[in-house]
Amino acid sequence: MERNYATQMDAARRGIVTPELKKVAEKEYMAVEDLMPLVASGKVAIPANKLHTCIDPEGIGSMLRTKINVNLGVSKDCKDYDVEMQKVLSAVNMGAEAIMDLSSHGNTQPFRRKLTSECPAMIGTVPVYDSVIHYQRDLDTLTAKDFIDVIRLHAEDGVDFVTLHCGITRKTIDQIRKHKRKMNIVSRGGSLVFAWMCMTGEENPFYEYYDEILDICREYDVTISLGDACRPGCLADATDVCQIEELVRLGELTKRAWEKDVQVMVEGPGHVPMDQIAANMKVQQTICMGAPFYVLGPLVTDIAPGYDHITAAIGGAIAAMNGAAFLCYVTPAEHLALPNLDDVKQGIIASKIAAHAADIAKGVPHARDIDDKMGDARRVLDWEAQWDCALDPETAKAIRADRSPEQEDTCSMCGKFCAVRSMNKALNGEHIDIL
Repeated sequence: MERNYATQMDAARRGIVTPELKKVAEKEYMAVEDLMPLVASGKVAIPANKLHTCIDPEGIGSMLRTKINVNLGVSKDCKDYDVEMQKVLSAVNMGAEAIMDLSSHGNTQPFRRKLTSECPAMIGTVPVYDSVIHYQRDLDTLTAKDFIDVIRLHAEDGVDFVTLHCGITRKTIDQIRKHKRKMNIVSRGGSLVFAWMCMTGEENPFYEYYDEILDICREYDVTISLGDACRPGCLADATDVCQIEELVRLGELTKRAWEKDVQVMVEGPGHVPMDQIAANMKVQQTICMGAPFYVLGPLVTDIAPGYDHITAAIGGAIAAMNGAAFLCYVTPAEHLALPNLDDVKQGIIASKIAAHAADIAKGVPHARDIDDKMGDARRVLDWEAQWDCALDPETAKAIRADRSPEQEDTCSMCGKFCAVRSMNKALNGEHIDIL
């Protein structure tokens, strides 16, 4: 069918019901006429490149189910694309709505194209990473045009959203030097843009040529994920002047994108103390006019390497409950190594728990249905029904099988002291045998 609109936002503003909008409305238990104005106003994004034809579309917005993203991709030290594809399949099977390919080594295009031709999840990339390896030239030899051309290449390859660090400028260089942050810039893409500006003396190309970038994104319906180069990398840097000033600029860039019908998400922190998370969400919603907020974590403490999937899930639940729409998962390998298959699984589970808990707290329609089913299954000690409700049934089954009880209607924790068993028998007028 011939498309008579440029982007999902353009279609919504013109009253056109796209197949993607219709599908998202069904998934969210919403009427199309209720979802359409949210897409038209930018409060909901439906990242769906017109060339990613196998996509199973999702909506991202604070009033919808909280979505999660899984980062993967090869590095110089871990460069097996077959392993990365296993991670992709595992992530999709476990319910991840988005995959970001952050590959930083080798020929990245075949893997990227494989994702957009076979993977139903939203696909995201960070073109600035790919610029160095695509041209096989050092950072300071690249031109603004080189960076822009890689954005077009990724759009042509079918990616649904691109993270672009448009919000730092030459002024940021002075800020970073003046304010003496404990961790400086921890964003990989942000640090590359910062370094390029320092070495060349030029303005951030993603900021300077933003209008040209918007034209590319409009042509392919690529959603811009406005990267937070100055996100805090430790609690001491949270909510500081560098982070907030960049956020103000991202608000301006959001407005400029919407003027060209380009969909936007805004990226957020980072490492943030629990008592600052809600305020961070409210500030972003105000400055960026309700654009979907995409957060990494936030991590609520700095001292848990090996367990940062937990520190991120704590922060992610609080963030999503207070307005974040999209959680980037964090694995046990965060700050330590490229995640392996098990790390990916642990990160997804932790992030899904955070997202689901927040959706229940927000009152997202039908979010608690599965929890109520689990309650019913536990009340009657129906183990098979419990597996059907479980986020990770294989792990639950394995734990029970490893320490199987003497009697099937109990578990090895309580045995015949099981409260559920005792209550069922008592309410049925049965004798309760313990010894």
